Amino acid sequence: MRRPSIVTSSALVAALLFPCPGFATEYPKPDVAPDIYAKPARLIPIGEGRRLNLRCTGNGSPTVMLESGMGADSLAWFKVQPQVAQHHRVCSYDRAGDGFSDAGPMPRNIDAEVADLHALIQAAAIRTPLVLVGHSLGSNIVRRYADKHPDDVAGMVLVDPPPQHIAEFSPAWVKTDDEMRMQGLAVYRQCEKGAENGQLASPPPALQGCLRGPSPAYSTTLNAAIRAYHSRPAFWQTMISMTQTNGELFKQPVSPQEHHGAMPLIVLTADETFAGATPADRKVLEAARERTHELIAAASTRGERITVTHSTHDMQVDRPDAVIDAIDKVIRQTGPAAAK
Repeated sequence: MRRPSIVTSSALVAALLFPCPGFATEYPKPDVAPDIYAKPARLIPIGEGRRLNLRCTGNGSPTVMLESGMGADSLAWFKVQPQVAQHHRVCSYDRAGDGFSDAGPMPRNIDAEVADLHALIQAAAIRTPLVLVGHSLGSNIVRRYADKHPDDVAGMVLVDPPPQHIAEFSPAWVKTDDEMRMQGLAVYRQCEKGAENGQLASPPPALQGCLRGPSPAYSTTLNAAIRAYHSRPAFWQTMISMTQTNGELFKQPVSPQEHHGAMPLIVLTADETFAGATPADRKVLEAARERTHELIAAASTRGERITVTHSTHDMQVDRPDAVIDAIDKVIRQTGPAAAK
């Protein structure tokens, strides 16, 4: 069975529901440092009775805003945020329907996420311009944000953006991926129904695949919190909508109209994102990603790419040092203008 790419929602979300820092790592006992993620930080009202969970730490300017990938929340940055906070102001948040944040209106496409992020920045009085850091789908969100609100953005770090327009390299691959996405949606709908009926806390056999087991890297408290917010109907409704809208998003090439002027921009490329794919699939996916990353970097006259070795797609977990170094580099490039 072929290993689906990061565009295939069924595989990606299964991996992200319980983000674990590397399966090869041994944990004699759980790390309690991430336990701060077991409860909300600040629930910021953004209008229409909705609140988003915001977590800001550290001091300094410009502020760094961390944007997670699909199916992930602020916990995804538990290795990066504390390190960045030693020298800079840094924030992460849970998107609508994820973590401790309220659900948002449908559909949950990147324009809806950009609107929420803009409302959050304004409601929380976060000083702009920001350095935006996006992982996976989060890279698409922050790029769109920079398009719509360029004055708010001083620089960007994009962590392993997903390949776009794979049909350019293999229409057959896309056809198979679409079929698998439909299968994944059917599973998500079953999980949504189970969540609505309160069955995911102790699921019957048919629903036991909805949530992964507890991470050995996390405490009982944190694992319980993760399971609780992934058992909400809002989570599954959000995942269904995002799976539907993002399937179309990634079929499109990087827009030739995407331009970020002379904004500092770093694209980080993981070397082992597709390590588990068949040789034929890996060739297609890496070619599509190569093209995608080249076009994104070229959208700024100061854009650059950095290949990160010994890294999977979840680079912020297994190579946080590379992400932190890129953030520091972009902040240096922003200069004093961003610190006004």
